Amino acid sequence: MTTKAIVTTVGVVGLALVPVIAHAMNAPFYLTLVGRIMIWAIAALGLNLILGYGGMVSFGHAAYVGIGVYTVGILSAHGIDSAFVQWPLTLVAAALVAAAVGAISLRTSGVYFIMITLAFAQMLYFLGVSLKAYGGDDGMALARRSQLGQVLDLENSTVLYYVILVVLLVLHRAVARLVGSRFGAVLQGVASNERRMRALGFPTFRYKLVAFVLSGVMCSVAGILLVNFTRYMSPAFMHWTRSGDLLVMVIFGGMGTPLGPALGAFAFLLLEEILKGYTEYWPVVLGPVLIVAVLWGKHGLHGLLAPAGAPRG
Repeated sequence: MTTKAIVTTVGVVGLALVPVIAHAMNAPFYLTLVGRIMIWAIAALGLNLILGYGGMVSFGHAAYVGIGVYTVGILSAHGIDSAFVQWPLTLVAAALVAAAVGAISLRTSGVYFIMITLAFAQMLYFLGVSLKAYGGDDGMALARRSQLGQVLDLENSTVLYYVILVVLLVLHRAVARLVGSRFGAVLQGVASNERRMRALGFPTFRYKLVAFVLSGVMCSVAGILLVNFTRYMSPAFMHWTRSGDLLVMVIFGGMGTPLGPALGAFAFLLLEEILKGYTEYWPVVLGPVLIVAVLWGKHGLHGLLAPAGAPRG
């Protein structure tokens, strides 16, 4: 068994045992912390699809997390709390917004692409700030967690925790299958040399747009889980700094690697939580740590698990 397989197995077992350990220690904080980290790992997984495999540096993907948060939150505020209504509507809303943003931003590249994705994200952020009926800049408590009828009781935080874990594992597997498919091969080829892929007859714009939409939808799934887990919706979830955090998680963990997003999310948020306990100037310490880790590990934290010369996937 490879080091990567061992780490994956131990990690999944460890995550599954967190509620048991938290209950035994009478420390619900650990359940909350790890649950929140897994949610952001899902968002990082979505960003990695276009950043790590497609070579598209989006600086506004937290906006799709915000779409998930606000769609569920607004529907709940109006008495619509069925997950069978909320969740599909959220995915459709995220897909439509991502398709519109992608159709415009993907006609550019480099720094222009970065700035356009940032501009759209900030537009959505200020839209959230302007919604005074839903708390405006201060945000608003979720009226009620999504209801799954007799299937699962999401009002139980432990049940919700395991739902988050299952969603993370399913999406991780889905992305791995997608990247290993013909679509994934073309997407990586576009990232390597788009002109050559066009010369071979591939509609590169279409491939990039589909990847961009799928990435946005995955981030909206993180938003659905986030608003249910925290019982709170706020425009802060889609501020540009959150998009920056997602970029750091992916780069720190290892771009274009299967475990990179999860490793980056756990390392980044755990370091943040630990450093906050020692100093209010924790970003001054965290910054150099991230720089050293990225420079030291060729492919981030994931690169430290793979033997020299081994493929990243």
